[in-house]
Order: sequence, then C-alpha cells, then structure tokens
Amino acid sequence: MDGFHQDFGRLGDDAWSDSVAPELADAPVFASDPARMLRRLGRAGIGLFECDLRTERLSWTHCVYELFGLPQRGFHRGDVVELYDPASREALDALRSHAIEAAGSFTLDARITRLDGSDRWVRIVAEVEQEGGRPVRLAGTKRDITEQRREQEKLRIAAETDGLTGLANRAAFQTHFLDNSARNPGLRPLGALVLIDVDGFKQVNDRHGHIAGDACLAQVGQRLRQAFPDALMTARVGGDEFAVLLPSDRHLPRIGRRVKEAIALLRTPFFWNGRLLTIGASHGIAIAENAFTYDAEAMFLRADEALYAAKRARKPGAPMPTA
Repeated sequence: MDGFHQDFGRLGDDAWSDSVAPELADAPVFASDPARMLRRLGRAGIGLFECDLRTERLSWTHCVYELFGLPQRGFHRGDVVELYDPASREALDALRSHAIEAAGSFTLDARITRLDGSDRWVRIVAEVEQEGGRPVRLAGTKRDITEQRREQEKLRIAAETDGLTGLANRAAFQTHFLDNSARNPGLRPLGALVLIDVDGFKQVNDRHGHIAGDACLAQVGQRLRQAFPDALMTARVGGDEFAVLLPSDRHLPRIGRRVKEAIALLRTPFFWNGRLLTIGASHGIAIAENAFTYDAEAMFLRADEALYAAKRARKPGAPMPTA
C-alpha cells in the first residue's frame, strides 16, 4: 500500500475506463447499459473501485468520492490512507497484502474520518484478479454502512445496559472482563476491581415494597457514576451487587480513600415518595497485578472474598477490606 503518490484518476458513475466496461458487461441484464447499473448501485450507496497493482493507480465511481468526501481531482493516495483510523488502516494493509499474495479476496468494515471531520463506516469487498497467473488488479465495492453500524451499536448498548440503573449489566461485565483471558484482557490499563454490595436492601424491599427497592438501586447507580466518573466500567452484576473497574493511572494510589468516599456517598439518605430512605454498603478491592495482563477471574475471587469478609465483620470503623 505504501509508496504510491500519483493522483487518482477522475471517474464518475457514467465514465468508467474502457478496461472496466467489459467486466460490467458480464452481467447480461446490464450488458447493453453498464452506466445504468452504476446509477442503480449508486442509489443503493454502493460504489465500485479498481486498483492497478502494477501502478497502484485507483479508479473510483462517484459514490466512493462522496463516501470519502473527496473531490474528484487534486489529491493523492496518501491523503486517502490517512482518512482510515489506525486500527482500520492496519487491518486493511494486512488483509490486502494477504489477498494479493494468495490471489484471494477479503471483506472489511473500516472506520474513516472524512475531511469535514465526520466519521463514516465503509464495508470493503475486494477480490484480486489475475492475468497469466499473476495478480494485476484489486477490484470490488465500497459501501456506506454508517447507519447500519449505528443501529447495531444501539442494539449492543441496549443488550449490555441494565434497564434499572443505566449501568452496564452482568452480560457486559462477563463479556468485557470475566471472559477475557490474561493474554488478551478487554479493559486496559486496569488498576483495580471494586465490588460493592448494598446493605439493608432487603429491609427496604420488605418495608416499602419493590418499587422503593428499585428506586434505591437506581440511586446507587447514579451515585457510583458520580463517585467514579473515570471508571473503565461500572456494572450491576447481581441483584444488589455492583462492580467498578478503575484504570491504572495517577488516581490509583488513592483508591482506598476514593472507595471510602463512595461508600459514604451511598449511605447518604435520599427521599422517595415522601419517605427518607437510608442504605449501607460493603466493599472489597482487588488490585491488578499487571495493568495489561491481569487474571480477571482471580481478581474477581479476591475482591469477592474481601467483600464478604467485610460483610461478616459489620463493625464501624473496621479496616478497609482489600485483596
């Protein structure tokens, strides 16, 4: 991919080069009017591209220019490469190189930032074409899937959000933390895991009903977000149990003090339906041995043991449980 600095050829939906037109004619229904096919593809948000592997010169249809927000002349290939975010650029480079070497194909959903600063997601479907047993061009389609990705992200967030507190739910905590191996942890750099269990929640439910209990949990969620705005994740992991994953940064040495302040905040009474409700909280802390290659399950077990040791103690002024 690197090293090509020629201008892209100007090409609209109705003006492909002669070398491309015969390929479009392979589809019988459009054999007599390939431009009509291009217009229909454009209306569907699909653009065509072709790269000559001998010269690295690209040809695009108008739809691709619109997708990238680029004029049809006056820019270089390097300008286009810079529009991809680093992860997408790395993936594109690897997939493209492998496809050329194996005379194969690839599909990639890549994120780009247009010149106007707006983000787009583009689905690239590409195939290497050969002549005389040698790869000569890479051709395929580029399609704007930004809205599709946004809808998928909304569904993902809904599936990973606790409806009562607005925090991450147990499934999200399991997926992004517990299920990740020590070799590939999902949340980095991780400093500590804090488990918090609400004390007195059952009494609130028994005395005032489940609606009051729900209001209590919602307050806990709101106050944990307030206490730990820098958390990598704050989740409701059980009925009245919460988890906070804190980053390894300059605040980590103050974790004991920060947790004590959070517990004090949780114990602050709140009004519900004309009543003043008060709860307590116990906690356990597990410090990550390595911010980048931690053992999530081992951390959870240590924090859980510290939490239940604190609940058993239930003594005012007892030392902060930690592990």
